[in-house]
Amino acid sequence: MDPILEVKDITKYFPGIKALDGVHLCIRPGEVHALIGENGAGKSTLVKILTGVYSITSGQVFLDNRPIEFRNAIEAQEAGIAAIHQEASMFPELSVTENIYMGHHLRNSKTGMIDWKSMKSSTRELLKKMDLAIHPDTLVKNLGVAQRHMVEIAKALSLDARVVIMDEPTSALTLREVEDLYKIVRQLKKAGKAIIFISHKFDEIFEICDYFTVLRDGKYIGEGNVADTTVNNIIRMMVGRSLDQLFPKAEAEVGKRVLEVRGLSQIGYFKDISFTLNQGEILGFFGLVGAGRSELMRTIFGIDPHSAGQVLLDGKPIALTSPKKAMQQGIAFVPEDRQMQGIVLGLSIAKNITLPQIDAVSRAGVLNAGRERSLTEEYGTAMEIRAAGWQVDADTLSGGNQQKVVLAKWLATRPRILILDEPTKGIDVATKAAVHKLVSDLAADGIAVIMVSSELPEVLGMSDRIFVMSEGRITAEFARAEADSDEIMKAATGHSIQQRETNEGEMEAGMMEAVMMEEEKG
Repeated sequence: MDPILEVKDITKYFPGIKALDGVHLCIRPGEVHALIGENGAGKSTLVKILTGVYSITSGQVFLDNRPIEFRNAIEAQEAGIAAIHQEASMFPELSVTENIYMGHHLRNSKTGMIDWKSMKSSTRELLKKMDLAIHPDTLVKNLGVAQRHMVEIAKALSLDARVVIMDEPTSALTLREVEDLYKIVRQLKKAGKAIIFISHKFDEIFEICDYFTVLRDGKYIGEGNVADTTVNNIIRMMVGRSLDQLFPKAEAEVGKRVLEVRGLSQIGYFKDISFTLNQGEILGFFGLVGAGRSELMRTIFGIDPHSAGQVLLDGKPIALTSPKKAMQQGIAFVPEDRQMQGIVLGLSIAKNITLPQIDAVSRAGVLNAGRERSLTEEYGTAMEIRAAGWQVDADTLSGGNQQKVVLAKWLATRPRILILDEPTKGIDVATKAAVHKLVSDLAADGIAVIMVSSELPEVLGMSDRIFVMSEGRITAEFARAEADSDEIMKAATGHSIQQRETNEGEMEAGMMEAVMMEEEKG
């Protein structure tokens, strides 16, 4: 079958960096094509070329076997290429309809005016097709992260694109929403659309993709049918070596209790949360989207208020009413949404790393460039951040390198307690292994770690103890040796709560029956 889109020997230079070097890619209709590689492998650069954001240095792009070069994103969009990016890029103050039709409004054929009625009707049909209970007039700022991603997908569908690029589309979706997405992908495939699917989750690749291409360090490495390969083969192509241990959990001596949470509640988000954290321990928090884990961690770090309960540090109650006070107590927090909450995209790597310690790298209110450079060099090098220099802006980095900057920033504060909310979300397998090793080493050095993750293998592989949350409550606790994936998933889906309520109901019914029998005897 002839390809819809083909890339031949593409090269792309940036000042001091060769981002792509002789890359080729062949996309066919009715095919889900996995584009695989580490962060920094060149995937994002290639996608930006295909969507008209970047021009090519050399090589050619073919559409329907005809050479083409998009001068801007509008030309790519008009040619039938749509992209759904990992980080949702929408206008929060505008409605769902306005966001979906931004840049390609429907117009009245007679007057040329924007046809709002048709756009709302079309939006309603798109949302219905995706089984989304969202009103077309809803402002995007009032939607959750997962809903925003689904609206991005609806926007791509509204373009009737021939090639749909999905960059980590499931990163913020629940299990049910992931299944809904798979249905949409299969519908697109059946309709003859070509899908480029970018994901670091191998279960997704083997579930939904037909073909794959691997990039490494900006170069084409190989391709093939997904059905004919294995995870180990793909990993070897991605990183140039076999990763025998993705979760390098070192044995660490668990010390004294450093943190205790008692009956902590926040109305509408979580209720009656209690747990302890010890020195040198990695405490895993697992749950599905909406379980209340992130809100709990934000409260402990002083970002959000709590309605009941208390937090104790070294056995003494503390009032964490702001992140600054939490930092003063030796607590650091790596948030889930790195671009909105973890990093300042317009600042350099150096400025980001030293931001929480601006006083430490200043003298009399004046920034000391030498101290800033020294601190950045120490932690930027330790995190192996890949960039042309420390003064490079953070928004030019790949997702994995941005995450490394966030980690370096908080490690530079030398915390006693490190809270990690989805620390490996959207980063490649090799970077995941590096982050896991770092977390393990930090625990071995005596730092107490809380790691929130939606990836069950990560929680099982790295945690000393695991707490499971569902609908704002802790539903189960497991020691590392007794942790079972099936039981954890049951607890995460609310099974434990339901079972407990069922058992309590049966007990109550049994007691009532016994009382009635006694009364009859009497």
